[in-house]
Amino acid sequence: MFGVTTSDDYQPVTWVGRHPVHVTTLLVAVHAFAAIVACFLGGAGVLNHLAFDSALVWQRGEVWQLATYAFVHAPSALLWFAVEMYMLYVFGREVERFIGQRAFITLYVLLLLAPTTLLALWGLSERTGLAGSPALHFGIFIAFATIYPNVELLLRILAKWIALALAAISTLQLLAYRDWSGMAVLWVSIAVAFGFIRLRGAGLELEWWNTLKSRWQPKPKFTVVPRSAPRRVVEPENIHESIDPVLDKISKQGINSLTASERRALDRARNRLLKKPQ
Repeated sequence: MFGVTTSDDYQPVTWVGRHPVHVTTLLVAVHAFAAIVACFLGGAGVLNHLAFDSALVWQRGEVWQLATYAFVHAPSALLWFAVEMYMLYVFGREVERFIGQRAFITLYVLLLLAPTTLLALWGLSERTGLAGSPALHFGIFIAFATIYPNVELLLRILAKWIALALAAISTLQLLAYRDWSGMAVLWVSIAVAFGFIRLRGAGLELEWWNTLKSRWQPKPKFTVVPRSAPRRVVEPENIHESIDPVLDKISKQGINSLTASERRALDRARNRLLKKPQ
């Protein structure tokens, strides 16, 4: 929709009739299935063992929570869940189209595990928890905005400005509630998405990024200056035509009025006349 595929790894995973099924489509289907199951389970205790809880991870070894938290969707927020899945399908499909299936899966896994890995370490000193996938899929949108920063979206606002506005609003909201772990999850998702896309060489060139990279690149000790080839002076075919203006100047103003280039032209003409056979 927005760009041209730059990876050969873009074939559909499978087909349903004539409709291609990509990795993004499968992710939307898995999340939708998990949300439907959560509606039937209601407040069942099984969901508490799927959402991330640092205490359960460290004390009971429920390490699967590092990944299953993103598939725990509260029935009370199904409207926002539908919007989230639509955004995942639209922007995730474009990211997958650009970087390919394998790279997209790697990005999704990194966005899935990075927040809970950080919270698990945080949980050594303070209990932390996480459920749902808003930060994960916001990271997908950040990846899209990094690849296509100047694409016009809602109300013809560029994608990069929408990404910055959403990040700023979310940060202020979390700051107001002093939700430091939530802020950490938000910004680690942003950093992972932006860094992953930038390391693959995609995205808008940033001056500070280029300056940072240039500092780590080895600098050459010597500068090789290419030798300039001497320019060949093309002599005119008719010597008299080229030297007549110089001779007129001598007759009117004297030989001392000649410039350096005119003196050289006079010498060349004299040498050519001396070499010319009689």
